[in-house]
Amino acid sequence: MRLANKTVLITGASGGLGRALTDMLLSGSDCVIGAHGATKPPAAKDKRVIPIRRAFKTEADCVAVVDEFCAKAGGIDALVVLSGAIHFSGRWMDMPEADFERDMAVNLNQPFYLARAAMKRMIGQGGGGRVILNGTESALHGGSATSMPYAVAKRGTECLVQGLAREGAPHGILVN
Repeated sequence: MRLANKTVLITGASGGLGRALTDMLLSGSDCVIGAHGATKPPAAKDKRVIPIRRAFKTEADCVAVVDEFCAKAGGIDALVVLSGAIHFSGRWMDMPEADFERDMAVNLNQPFYLARAAMKRMIGQGGGGRVILNGTESALHGGSATSMPYAVAKRGTECLVQGLAREGAPHGILVN
């Protein structure tokens, strides 16, 4: 994908990978970037950065994030999901149900809802686009005693990528 005049929504833009990606795109392209999750958006004074500070706990929230970005940027060419979290620092055997559910919501459900909302927009714009969902090495070995639910969600994200890639291909949408 050529980066000239593209619109890219990045969730998790305040983290190390998100901030580095935003900085790289700002230094090497004329992209318009939606920086979601940044309390102090990267390159806050750069007019190409659209700060999006909206919670996204539910499907409706995820759709609203994509809709807000599309309204401000004039559409969406790429979605990069780098947001994620581990909610419990103890062993998985002692993990409360609410923390397990939050790990699944943040690390599996939200990437799906964000990708689906973005892909619907991309198809509505005539097709074409990119979706990148962040995985982790933990998915390959099931995580540790303190990160197994996170690893389970990330393994599910790998499955999402495969399924969404099949669905997106006829529309020119590449999913990685």
